[in-house]
Amino acid sequence: MAVPPTQPTRAVTAGPKGVARPLGVSAVLDVILGLLVAVVLPLAIVAIPNTISVVATLLPPEISQIAMVRAHGLALPAMVLTVPPAAIAVRRMRAAPLLVAGLTLLAVADAAGGYADSTLLVGVLRVLHGIGAGLLVPATLAAVWERSPLLRALWGGMLAVSLLTAQALALWPLDEVRSWRVTLQPYPMLTGVALALAAVYLVLWMKRGQGAPAGGGTDVAEGGRLPVAMVPAVAIAALALGSTFDWPPDLLIGAALLSILVLFGLASLRILGGAGGQVPAYTMLAVGVVVLPTAAQVTYVELGGLGGPGLSGLWPAFVIAGVAGVAAAALVSRLGDGAVSLAGAGGLVLVVAGLCAVRLLLPAPGGPAPIVPLTLLGVGAAVALTSALRSSGPGAALFALSLFFPAVLSGFLLGSGVQFMSLKDAATSQALVDGFVDALHLWALIGGGLVVAVIVLCSVLARRSPVPASATADTAAGDSLPPGGRAPAEGLPAGRPSADQPAGGLGGSRVQPPSATAAAASAPPPASPAPPSASPAPPSASPAPAAPPSASPTPVDPPSAAPAPEAVKRSRRSAGRATGPVMVPEPAPELEPLAGPQPPWPAPAARAEPEAGGEGDRPGRDGSEPGAEPRPDPRSEPRPDKTGTLPVVPPPTPSPEDALGDGPART
Repeated sequence: MAVPPTQPTRAVTAGPKGVARPLGVSAVLDVILGLLVAVVLPLAIVAIPNTISVVATLLPPEISQIAMVRAHGLALPAMVLTVPPAAIAVRRMRAAPLLVAGLTLLAVADAAGGYADSTLLVGVLRVLHGIGAGLLVPATLAAVWERSPLLRALWGGMLAVSLLTAQALALWPLDEVRSWRVTLQPYPMLTGVALALAAVYLVLWMKRGQGAPAGGGTDVAEGGRLPVAMVPAVAIAALALGSTFDWPPDLLIGAALLSILVLFGLASLRILGGAGGQVPAYTMLAVGVVVLPTAAQVTYVELGGLGGPGLSGLWPAFVIAGVAGVAAAALVSRLGDGAVSLAGAGGLVLVVAGLCAVRLLLPAPGGPAPIVPLTLLGVGAAVALTSALRSSGPGAALFALSLFFPAVLSGFLLGSGVQFMSLKDAATSQALVDGFVDALHLWALIGGGLVVAVIVLCSVLARRSPVPASATADTAAGDSLPPGGRAPAEGLPAGRPSADQPAGGLGGSRVQPPSATAAAASAPPPASPAPPSASPAPPSASPAPAAPPSASPTPVDPPSAAPAPEAVKRSRRSAGRATGPVMVPEPAPELEPLAGPQPPWPAPAARAEPEAGGEGDRPGRDGSEPGAEPRPDPRSEPRPDKTGTLPVVPPPTPSPEDALGDGPART
C-alpha cells in the first residue's frame, strides 16, 4: 500500500524507567563482553604453541618423544579446520552459544589433561583445545560486531597482543615444573573465569531477547566464499601433519611458500568478496604469517639458556607492547573513514620496522633493547588488524579470519624450514645458538619482504578502487542493508529512494543525478510528438505536444482499454529511465501536512513531468505550446476517495507514489 507523505512521529513514548533498564543491561553487556575478549583471545591463541619439547626430559621412558611432539602439535591444525565452519555458524546463529561451547571444550580438555598418560590421549586433548579455540575466535568477533566500534577495536588489539605473547605465555607455567602434563593445562583457573563470564554473557543475551545473527545472516557471496576457505585449510593442515615425518628443509620451505601463495591467490578472487574484501584479507594474511612465528623465535632466542635475559627479562617489553597495541587500536577506532586505509598501511609499515629492529637489535643480553622491536610489532599488528576490521563488513571479516589461521600455520612451517636449514650443520652448543640467531635474522628479512609486498599490493588496489574500502562495510553493527544493497541516504526516511538508490514500485527505476537533469534540460526539443508507447519527454525540454493521459503526475483510474501487460512493463521501464528526476521529492516545506484530511499521495506534482497550463500554475512550468490543445488541469481530474485504499498494483506509469517509495525498505 502507498505511504502517506506525512512523517511518522519520532517521539519516544516510553517513560524513563522503560528506557533506563535496556540501556543499563546494554552497558553491562558491553562490559562483560570486553572482559571476555580480554580473557578469551589469549586463552585461544596460547593453545597454538607446541611446548612439549621443553619438558621432554620429564616424559616417561615408554613414551616416544617424537610421537608426543607430533601429538602435541595437533592443536593448530584442528584450529585451522574449525575456524571456517565456525565462521559460517556465527552467521546463522548468535555468538553467545558458541562462546559457551568453545570455553566448555577448553575446560574439559584442561581438566582431563591432568590424567593424560598416553600419546593417543594427548592427541585427543590437543584436538579439543584446537576445536575450542577455533570456536572462540570467530564467536568473539561476531559478538563484538554487534556492539560498539570500541569493542571491535579491543578485539583487534587483543588479537595482536595475543599473537605477540602466545609463546611466552605458553612457556611461563613450565618454569621449574615437575610434570609434563602442565603443557596440557597451562591456565586452568583463567579458563574457569572465562567460562563464568561466558555464562553471565549468555544469561544477559537471553534476557535482552536478541534473535538475529550478526549481519542478518549469510548472503549469496558468503554462501560461496566461507566454504571455499575450507579448501586451503584442509590442504595446509594435511601438509603440516605430513611435514612431521622427516621432510627435508628445502621441501618444507617450498611447501610453505606454495601454501602462502595459494592463500593470497584465494584472497585475490574478486568473486569471493570484491575489491572491498581483498585489502582486509591481505592485511590479515600478512599479520598471520609474520607476527606469531617472529615472536616465537624472539622468545626462544631471548631465553636464559641461549644467553638472553629469560622470560622474566622479557615481560616488561611484552607489557609495554601490549598496552601500546590496545591503545593504538582504540585510537584507530576513532579515525574517520578516509584515514582508515592510511592507518592500515601505516600499521604494516610499523610491522616492517619491527622486523628491521629484530634484525638489528636482537639478540640482546638484557636491558631495554627488546622493547623497541616488540612494541613496533605489537602496535603495527594492532593498527593493521583494527583497520582491516573497520574497512570490511562482517562477512568479509569472517572470510579473512578463515584465511588467517592457515596463514599462521604456513608461517610456522616456513619459519621451521628456515630454522632446520640453519641448524642442520650445527655440532656444538655455540653453533646451535648461532644457528638460531641466523635463522631469526633470515626470517625477519623474509617476513619484511612479504609485508612490503602486501603494502604495495594494497596500495595498487586502493588506487584502482573507485570507492574507499571503508565504504563497503555494513552500515551498522549487526544490521543488514536494504534489498538494494545500500543504506538510505542521510536525511531521507527509510524506503525513500535517494539519488543513487533504486526506487520503489514494479519498474525498479533508478533516480538520475542532478547532472542528468541538467543534460536533459539542455537537450533540443523533440521534432514530433512522441507516440503514446514512447518514453516521456525530458523534464525541462522545450514545449511539446500534449502527453498521453498515462503520463499525468496525478494518479487516476486506469482507462478501460488498458495496454497489454508487456507494453505496460516496457512503458514503466522506459518512463523510469527517462524521468529520473521524478524520483526526487519536493522540498520539505511542500511536504508538510496541511490541515484537514489529506490524500494518500503527495500534493505537489513531480518536477520532471510538464504540468498543464492554467490558473495557479507557476511561471516556467507550463508544458503547453502556443496553439496546441491545452492539457486538462490535474486538479480537475476526478480523484479516488481520500479515505479509501489504493490498488495493490499501481498504475503502469510513474507516479508520485514511486517518488516516495512503497514504505520502509523491506529486508
